Amino acid sequence: MLDYLLRLGDNTLILSQRLSEWCGHGPVLEQDIALTNIALDLLGQARMYLSYAAEVEGKGRSEDDLAFFRDAHQFRNCLLVERPNGDFGQTIVRQFFFDVFNYYQLQALRQSSDQRLADIAEKALKEATYHLRFSSEWVVRLGDGTELSHQKMQAAVDLLWPFTGELSTPDALDTEMAEQGIAPNLLGIKSLWEKKVAEVLEEATLTQPTNPWMQSGGKQGKHSEHLGFLLAEMQHIQRTYPGQVW
Repeated sequence: MLDYLLRLGDNTLILSQRLSEWCGHGPVLEQDIALTNIALDLLGQARMYLSYAAEVEGKGRSEDDLAFFRDAHQFRNCLLVERPNGDFGQTIVRQFFFDVFNYYQLQALRQSSDQRLADIAEKALKEATYHLRFSSEWVVRLGDGTELSHQKMQAAVDLLWPFTGELSTPDALDTEMAEQGIAPNLLGIKSLWEKKVAEVLEEATLTQPTNPWMQSGGKQGKHSEHLGFLLAEMQHIQRTYPGQVW
């Protein structure tokens, strides 16, 4: 249960940190604020997951301890969310791929046999619904926009596609959690994800890649070098001045 909660919390925490890098750098003020608000939503979700994980662990650690005092190999987020922001198109495509998965995952988690997790999902789904609408609309707007925006979006889809399989490919822990009724069957989520993604990409006049090969390892703690640099920045203050509070 602990490792599963860490996966949920780490996905939202790391993606939140990535989106926060856009604060003050968005293409226009409205989208700058939108990305920052989504980052805050995801951070709130991460806090709920990691607080619960700390309780389940039972070692007296807090959500802050789990966020700031674990090394890269101890994180369980998917590789997709640690990918660098790149340009605005890459950020939107990364967000869209994750949002579709997160939306259907949260829908299913509302039926979890773990009431605490079901309650978190019920609250987070409201935010995830907006996130998916936001990213979907921008995929369509940019994909079916100018020749340049279309090229950039197609390049982003091609670049990030190999990192999407890990989201809904179950491993032993996913299977165990599903058998206990705690987590959804990821194969069911996979079919919903594929259908929604295909619909939006078609509307955006973007071509879905056909290469079946996928990156993996993040859920087991095998990460790219990008996560190490991200954590170095995110954890700097707490590790330099441990125990400090506002």
